[in-house]
Amino acid sequence: MGQTVLLLPGDGIGIEIMAEARKVLEWVVRHDRLDLTFDQALIGGCAYDATGDPLPEETLTKAKSAAAVLLGAVGGPKWESLPYEVRPERGLLGIRKALDLYANLRPAQIFSQLLEASTLKPEVIRGIDIMVVRELSSGIYFGQPKGVETLPDGRKRGFNTLVYTTDEIERVAVSAFEIARKRQGRVCSVDKANVLEATELWRTTVTALRNARYPDVALSHMYVDNAAMQLVRNPRQFDVILTTNMFGDILSDEASMLTGSIGMLPSASLGGRYALYEPIHGSAPDIAGQGVANPLATILSVAMMLRYTLQRPAAADRIERAVNRVLDQGLRTADIMQEGKTRVGTIAMGDAVVAALAD
Repeated sequence: MGQTVLLLPGDGIGIEIMAEARKVLEWVVRHDRLDLTFDQALIGGCAYDATGDPLPEETLTKAKSAAAVLLGAVGGPKWESLPYEVRPERGLLGIRKALDLYANLRPAQIFSQLLEASTLKPEVIRGIDIMVVRELSSGIYFGQPKGVETLPDGRKRGFNTLVYTTDEIERVAVSAFEIARKRQGRVCSVDKANVLEATELWRTTVTALRNARYPDVALSHMYVDNAAMQLVRNPRQFDVILTTNMFGDILSDEASMLTGSIGMLPSASLGGRYALYEPIHGSAPDIAGQGVANPLATILSVAMMLRYTLQRPAAADRIERAVNRVLDQGLRTADIMQEGKTRVGTIAMGDAVVAALAD
C-alpha cells in the first residue's frame, strides 16, 4: 500500500515555495518509482479564514494518516488582531502538540558558494556543520498556567510557565545523542541552570542519560547567553546542540544567519509515529505573491523527509547535490544575491533544481 505526503502550504510565501518543493518531490517519485501520493489541507491564517480554526479537524485527521507532513509557513499581519487562541501560529503549535513532535532537527551547514553572503567573516564560518536539536512539544510554549489577568488594582499581569518532566527531557536527549553518534560524537546541552530550576533538571537529566547510555558521546554544557555569543564567535566548536523549546527557537534562527540566509535552512520535527518537515523561515508577507521567495529551504526539507521518514537516503543526497549544483551555476534568489551572480525568482530556482536532478 502506498504512502501519502500531506502538503500544508499555509500562508504568505508558503504557497509559492510549496509548489517548487512539490515539483522536486514529484521528480523523485517518477525517477525512483516511489509509491507515493499527495494530499493537501489548510493550516494557519488561511484555515482560520475558511473554517474559523487555524488547525481544522480535517487537517489533523489527514496529518495522522499521512507518512509525513510538508509545511510551508503560517501567519502574517492580516491575522495579528485575532484573539490569541485562533491566531495562525496556534495552528502550528497545535499540530506539533497533537502529533507529539518532540524533537526538532535544524541543521546549519554552510554552502561554500555562499560564504560571502553571510554577515560574518569567511574564516569564522567556513566549514560549519551544526545540528540544533530543539525540544518541541513542551517547555514554556505549552506549560500551564499561562495567560493575562487583571489585578485588583487594574494592572494587567502576563504569565507563562516553564515546565519539563524527566521523560520529556530524556526522549529529546536520546534523539540528540543518536544523531551525534552519526556525526562527530559531540553534544553541547544548552540551558540556564544557574537561574532556572526547570533547566537545572534538564542538565542533571541529560547528564545522567549520557552516563548511563551514551558514554561514547562527548557531552558539554553551556548557558544559553554564552551559547548565543559562541555561535557568532566560534561556531565551528559545535557539532550537535541540544536545548529547550524556547532556547532552540532563538538559537536555531541565530545559527541560520551564519549560513547567509534563513531561506536556506530546512527542519524536521519528529515524534514516535509522525513527522513534519518545514523551512525554518516565516511566511514573509512583505514579498508574498511576488515570485521572489527562496524555495531552497523547503526543497532541502524534502531531502530531510526522504532521509528520515521515507528511508530514501540516496534520493535525499541527490536533492542536496542538485541544490549545490544550482548554486555552483551562480543562480541566486534575492535573499542570497551576490555581486556577479544571476538573480532568479522562485519558479526559476525550482526549475533549476529539477533540471540539476536530471543531469
